[in-house]
Amino acid sequence: MLFDPRPKERREEIFDRDKELESILNGMREYPISLIIGIRRVGKSSLLKVALNEYPGIGIYIDTRRLYSAGSGSISSAVLVDEITRILLGRGRVGFLRGIKVDGVNLAGLHLKPRESTWVDVLDGMEQLGKKTGKKVVIAFDEAQYLRFFGSRGGKDFLAGVAYAYDSLPNIGFVFTGSEVGLLHDFVGIDDYSSPLYGRISEEIEVKPFPRKLSEEFLRKGFEEVGLRVPEEEIMQAVDKLDGIPGWLVEFGFNYWKKGSFNAAMETTLNRARAMIKEELFELEKRSPRYALILKAISIGLSRWSKIKDYVEAKGGPVTNARLNSLLINLEKMGWVKKENGRYLMIDPVVEKVMREG
Repeated sequence: MLFDPRPKERREEIFDRDKELESILNGMREYPISLIIGIRRVGKSSLLKVALNEYPGIGIYIDTRRLYSAGSGSISSAVLVDEITRILLGRGRVGFLRGIKVDGVNLAGLHLKPRESTWVDVLDGMEQLGKKTGKKVVIAFDEAQYLRFFGSRGGKDFLAGVAYAYDSLPNIGFVFTGSEVGLLHDFVGIDDYSSPLYGRISEEIEVKPFPRKLSEEFLRKGFEEVGLRVPEEEIMQAVDKLDGIPGWLVEFGFNYWKKGSFNAAMETTLNRARAMIKEELFELEKRSPRYALILKAISIGLSRWSKIKDYVEAKGGPVTNARLNSLLINLEKMGWVKKENGRYLMIDPVVEKVMREG
């Protein structure tokens, strides 16, 4: 169902994403490393889960935010090993292990003790699993930019393990998704000489918001699925407010279906957005309280650098030019804003509305 608010897991639940889905599957088959990029709530997680379900090899999905949360703001090798073995051994999906004798945390003959094993030990185990089953193992990390909190060296130890697998373990592939696109690129570092993955070949798939007409068609088809006849002008109004970001369109469609009213559905959707964005801003403000001030300035139309600086200093005190530039660059990398023709603009219109009214 298109309006199911949970991440999708079957192709028939995905609307007009066959091209992106085939690109992801091709990346899993043909490339050691694939990157899936796109702004928040554009549908990357759903596409990744569908692709892993269709992938003929062994696919392991890891929500990196879960690792970050479990480690209270850092990710240790032990937390990562625990999560992978949890997935393999019965509290996650274990269909691909049927027929493989498992003893404790035994992966195809390699005995792993989660608290004593390392990330490289797990990779060696995955290689053996691939050899035993005759299938390539793909380990997919959703919102992988959080892996920069792995270990004490900004994730370099994690990347060193990936580089080892790239060079020496042909039965293993990796997929990384990221909403903070610039941070993901910086973390993986394929173009960064100091990165363990420098110069490695990878595939990149961008998932974009729907264009306007496709957004309208998405809502029409979703309402048709649940047996609702919705006035065309309300569909157009919804797209005016929510743009082509599938996550918000799904929220609106689901709420309309349950509440039977455009106004009630839009109000509920925006309230949900406020709650989600508040959580994201809380994490952002841990890094610097000026981030929220910058976003507020841009949301109320202060799009020029000088106007943003004036607003930030009026609300939060002096800030150097270099520091403001650094903060703006970070917001671009994190997928909050974009720069066009010398102006800074919010990427997500719902975030812009929430920030403007907040």
